[in-house]
Amino acid sequence: MGKVQVITDSTADIPKDLVEELGISIVPLKVHLGNESFLDSINITPAEFYQRLQQAEEMPTTSQPSPIDFVEVYREAAKDGETDILSIHLSSSLSGTFQSALLAQSMVEDEFKVTVIDSKTASFGIGMIVVEVARAAKEGKSLDECVAIAQRMIENHQVYFLVDTLEYLQKGGRIGKASALVGSLLNIKPILSINSEGEVCPKDKARGKNKATGRVFDLLKQDAPNGLERVAVLYSNNREEADTWVARIKDEFEMDQVYLAEIGPVIGAHAGPGTLAIISLPKES
Repeated sequence: MGKVQVITDSTADIPKDLVEELGISIVPLKVHLGNESFLDSINITPAEFYQRLQQAEEMPTTSQPSPIDFVEVYREAAKDGETDILSIHLSSSLSGTFQSALLAQSMVEDEFKVTVIDSKTASFGIGMIVVEVARAAKEGKSLDECVAIAQRMIENHQVYFLVDTLEYLQKGGRIGKASALVGSLLNIKPILSINSEGEVCPKDKARGKNKATGRVFDLLKQDAPNGLERVAVLYSNNREEADTWVARIKDEFEMDQVYLAEIGPVIGAHAGPGTLAIISLPKES
């Protein structure tokens, strides 16, 4: 039995200190602004992206890694011959990234084994899963044990997010079952989620951001009658609002640790500026 090397893609939006601490390998997606292309969070930072987004005349677009991009990372991870590779990626309902990883898996299957998992979520929804799996791998857990941790978190985690506008999700084609909300007026704020199929879907709505925020916290409490095992707050270009959410979670749920993650350029290209999200893993009874 070899060690487990955890691989993900850049849409997991994992803070760099955790990537380095846990030895996570990242395959970047690309974001395109006008005639320029950038590797997600490698040669454009989230702050630079949101600044340029506000000045852009066209909507940004994104593209997935090629199977060869994955093959190169898989071969690097497998070069010592004693590594089990676990590759966890952005929801297949939102991107072809998972399919690229599967194709790469088939291209190296005669050389070594790769296990590929569809996270059925996005941003630090993936990241929180990857971080916990990478911690388990670092502690010496087996591939089967790491896969079991990932599957439990995929099945049980919850996502709620607020966007300033549905325009980015709509034009990027990622709006899924939330399409009925397009065109809502009168300051109605949709509360969005990601369903069990990994699609964006409407969960609720409220008039104004303050009421929408209150409703998000109501939903969190309904989901977690026994409290929260893990929780994260995500933000785009609105760190101060995110800090307020972190403080509220710590107070209302008596949590010592709340992950704080910045939404990177690729996810930000579809969610837009001003996005806030909570990823939670309720405690089991």
